[in-house]
Amino acid sequence: MSERNTTAAAAGGLAEPDLVAAMRNLPGCREYLDLPVEDAVLHRVLDSARFAPSGGNRQGWRVAVVRDADTKRTLRDLYVAPWMRYVNEHYGTDETMSEDRKRRVADATRMAESMDEVPVHLVVWLDMSVVAVTDSEAGRPSVVAGGSVFPFIQNVQLAARAEGLGTRITTLLSEEEAAVRALVSAPQDWALAALVLVGWPVRLPKKLSREPVETFTWSERFDGPRFTA
Repeated sequence: MSERNTTAAAAGGLAEPDLVAAMRNLPGCREYLDLPVEDAVLHRVLDSARFAPSGGNRQGWRVAVVRDADTKRTLRDLYVAPWMRYVNEHYGTDETMSEDRKRRVADATRMAESMDEVPVHLVVWLDMSVVAVTDSEAGRPSVVAGGSVFPFIQNVQLAARAEGLGTRITTLLSEEEAAVRALVSAPQDWALAALVLVGWPVRLPKKLSREPVETFTWSERFDGPRFTA
């Protein structure tokens, strides 16, 4: 038994190596096969995802499962303009971008322009009537409210990965919340959290690149030493 498993067993818990592998291999998928995602598979994904934590265990997430071609095309059309604004604001122009950045932006733009071809769109909302926004007076945009919906979305992605599905999450449609609300008949007191694309992937990378722990963790204080193993 590994050291991790031994420690978990001693604490009365379970260590799941497959879960760790999934966390380390959960890419944003951009290429999908033209194959349907069966209701039973998607239901299993959501059935596992619902055990995510939320403030007061109020479980305020709400999901519209969209397969209709016209609705998906409308979501695509609503998405493209915010995406292009995002590119201009955060990546610059062709003259200022590196060749690698140009390639990445071009890939993402192709994804944006063809996202209606992805078999399933999950339009995820948060019922704000059950959320305590405890940082509403902090003088900055709230980050607390998302804590009651994004663990659920992460669970959706992990559960989908366990089924062999690929996913991609975007929050840019929040700029078009009113139009999306009308499109899927969401109540006025719900907030648009994210669009999650779901389908069978053409391929999934076997290795992801992320910054090491030492780049974002300190011991005790942020002017103290970096946290290391």
